[in-house]
Amino acid sequence: MDTITLAEFQIRAIAALMKAMEDSNRDIVLKSCTGSGKTIILTHFMDEYFKSYSKTIFVWLTPGKGSLEEQSKEKMDKYIHGSNTKLLSDIMTSGFDENDACFINWEKLTKKGNNALKDSEHTTFFEYIEKAHRDGLHFNIIVDESHQNQTIKADAIMQYFKADKIIRCSATPTDIKKAALINIPEADVIAEGLIKKMLIINENFANNVVVNNEVEYLLGKAYEKQRELHAAFLKNSAEINPLIIVQIPNKNDVLQDEIERWFEKQGITYENGQLACWLSDKHENIEDITDKNANSVAVIIKQAVATGWDCPRAHILVKLRDNMSETFEIQTIGRIRRMPEAKHYENDTLDSCYLFTLDEKFTEGVKLNLGNGALSAAKLFIKNDYKSIELTCMQRSGIAVTRDSKRALTAVAQYFSDKFQTGSNMKENQKRLIANGFFFDADIVRSTKSGEVATLETKVGERLNDVTFRIPLNTHEHGREYHHSVAKMGLDITLEYSQMNTIIRKLFVTGSNYSKKILSLTNREIYSFVLNNEWLLKDSIRSAMAHEMKQINLQFNRVIPKKFTIPQEYLFTYDANAKLQSIMDKNVYDGYLSSAAVRSAPEKLFEKFCQQNDKVTWWYKNGDKGNEYFSLVYEDNFGKEKMFYPDYLVGIGSDTWIIETKGGFSQSGESQDIDIYSAKKFSVLKQYLQKHHMKGGFVRQDKHSQELCICTEEYNDDINSKNWTVLEQTL
Repeated sequence: MDTITLAEFQIRAIAALMKAMEDSNRDIVLKSCTGSGKTIILTHFMDEYFKSYSKTIFVWLTPGKGSLEEQSKEKMDKYIHGSNTKLLSDIMTSGFDENDACFINWEKLTKKGNNALKDSEHTTFFEYIEKAHRDGLHFNIIVDESHQNQTIKADAIMQYFKADKIIRCSATPTDIKKAALINIPEADVIAEGLIKKMLIINENFANNVVVNNEVEYLLGKAYEKQRELHAAFLKNSAEINPLIIVQIPNKNDVLQDEIERWFEKQGITYENGQLACWLSDKHENIEDITDKNANSVAVIIKQAVATGWDCPRAHILVKLRDNMSETFEIQTIGRIRRMPEAKHYENDTLDSCYLFTLDEKFTEGVKLNLGNGALSAAKLFIKNDYKSIELTCMQRSGIAVTRDSKRALTAVAQYFSDKFQTGSNMKENQKRLIANGFFFDADIVRSTKSGEVATLETKVGERLNDVTFRIPLNTHEHGREYHHSVAKMGLDITLEYSQMNTIIRKLFVTGSNYSKKILSLTNREIYSFVLNNEWLLKDSIRSAMAHEMKQINLQFNRVIPKKFTIPQEYLFTYDANAKLQSIMDKNVYDGYLSSAAVRSAPEKLFEKFCQQNDKVTWWYKNGDKGNEYFSLVYEDNFGKEKMFYPDYLVGIGSDTWIIETKGGFSQSGESQDIDIYSAKKFSVLKQYLQKHHMKGGFVRQDKHSQELCICTEEYNDDINSKNWTVLEQTL
């Protein structure tokens, strides 16, 4: 069995799915972009669910193309030890059993003329479902690529299962009323290096493109980009031949012939293996097309390639005019978004994918769906005056480090001491925890509401009675629930169940010899304590990860210094539809526009400030990930090092300032900074500034005065403290 290290966003998605399974909504929608490892997430989720709940079966339904059900089953067999997986043929032999994960090709049950079951077998299949119900088994359904199966027949099949939960998965889900939505942010998938950072639309096109031949123009641009990418890969010692996907309208053989003739003029033909096609009636050179260094330079398709087809070396899409559905189009875009080696090369050219099209409707559809992930772009070059700017930045060594459970234990104990004033007296500690909302009882205690209301109006709950009911603790029955609660706490902070359980027991259970133990509960009492205080414990443990503690010096072999210079060229992305397109001439790049995107509201305010302030001579917007950008390193309290990319370098006189922007303060002075690690980032920035005799700080807007304020000495969330001063008066 292979092992796989889950990315943090994948662990968070599993935790969100586990929580959604407890909620009242029957339907759950998992929105997951191409490349996020959806199958990995769902197979690990099923495994986690089986550990926590008995008498359950998962039925995973896939569309008919591409043998997706077999691929998904193989992945679960590969990564989940001891999993009980079945295909339709296995079910027809032995029926359903507890903890089955059944992978079924949807269309074998529903599609006319493609029915894998004879009438007699069809009956038997539904009898197996009924038998499972009689045996007290519960079905949960996963609908893969759910946007493709919105049909009456499909719905009828699902009704037979009488599923407790239906999880619908898609990169482009349709709206399901009253569904719980779990959205995996594309930014998280990008941060892990699994998909490309940006989709660049019509790179370096003039504002008004006049072309004699659309096909020649777009293919020429795409082939030029393909050669540029190929050279860049070779320079990075990566043997990858980037692929162009040319998508043409259906029933257009004339256009297909024109494309083939254009490629032939460039020496790219079917005969020499450099041209491929994947059409319903013609397959050429597709056997090894997914290989990283395959010979083919381009592939012609008339429709979206089979669902589940992954070709991570696909980098460029040429989209000729079409009238296909938007969902279909966005699925095609997904084919060029994966990274060839599931990592970024810290090179904007290689870490982006490219769309060339003159179809405005398609372009608008892409921007609508991808939002800030699809922007217009142009290559900018640094002005000569700023080529010599040089700093020392810090980077991780690349040594793989997981969270340190011993450090996590220390951090949680310290957080309880600081937050709840716990000490060495166990009885006193219990009183302090009770005073802070913790509940102690031998039984499992649940709360609900009771009463009558005539109208459903706001504050109706105030007229209802609180009802508390008790469930006598049963270690056998509540053992799964305890495991489930502890596993969820661990998933939230990317610790394994065994690590999280050890922390709970060392801190709260009798017999533990841990020096900072908080309580001394029996084995029965720890069950009720955890189950009765799950949310408070979960919140406390998460807060402990970012709690302001003395920064432990990073091990010297895990952080390395590196010379930083501002990149000589820059793939500048901007909003071409913005009304204001003025040049910000104090930026280090020639041609930097006020419509720069993606920018947060604080970043937009700060860039405007830099442009208008007389003391600022130049400024540079730093990237937010990648070895080519200025970075520092800090640790959370559980021993995981994290990268910090301060937003701006700013020239003020002969000094270079380092500035990080954050969410502001509301009219009433309430903090709107959502980054729980701000204090740690500030601490490591201050250390860096002191060491290198530089200036800088954190900048936030005070919305009461409408002024930008800066903190340079001691970070806090009180805008009225002396630590925050008006930025304009501080420079």
